[in-house]
Amino acid sequence: MGLSKGGVPMIAILAVPLMSLFMDPALAAGLLLPIYIVADMYAIYLFRKAFSLRNLKILLPGSIVGILIGFAAVSYVPGDAGKLLVSGIGFYYLANALYNRLSKTQVPPRPADVPRGLFWGTITGLTSYISHAGGPPYQAYVLPQKLDKMVYLGTTAIFFTIVNLMKVPPFILAGQITWDSAAQAVWLAPFALAGAWTGSRISRALPERIFFILIEVALALVSIKLLYEVLTG
Repeated sequence: MGLSKGGVPMIAILAVPLMSLFMDPALAAGLLLPIYIVADMYAIYLFRKAFSLRNLKILLPGSIVGILIGFAAVSYVPGDAGKLLVSGIGFYYLANALYNRLSKTQVPPRPADVPRGLFWGTITGLTSYISHAGGPPYQAYVLPQKLDKMVYLGTTAIFFTIVNLMKVPPFILAGQITWDSAAQAVWLAPFALAGAWTGSRISRALPERIFFILIEVALALVSIKLLYEVLTG
């Protein structure tokens, strides 16, 4: 998880599944949330020099709405429904990107706009709350803008830091974060920070084209994994 916060996106998909081998997935998500926040803070330090303020202003209000919807509906919405939503968004973006490549269509950067930003921000907040899977809807909105690599990393770090902080109170109310899990998070946080430092070195060294291809590969793997979990029950 730390590597992903340092800018190596493919690694993040391993965190909750690996921990779920040893504990309940809901408790694994609750244990990871404080560590996410610690790594998020370090990610902001690493990528603080470049970010898109306009994207943050558009996405964050929507994410607040999404988190509130998730908190209100988490007892009524099946977990599989959230997974299907996230995987569907990921597959839609990837299919569209693949079509443009095969047809050699030169798609100009799509500027940040309020209607789409509020919609995708809401979906990101909802899916992040339900299953820590806010990446695909966030990327569906941000990647078509073709931001500079460092601007993308800085915007992502700031956005998900704020989203994760907003998730703390409802996670506590739901019993997913306890004093015991907080104590365990203290011991695990240094490893996340070491991973973030290592990831930042890797992401800075990667050529921009390779970097965004890796993000799309990670998006595909996340989408396939979530669909597989739904199909296998």
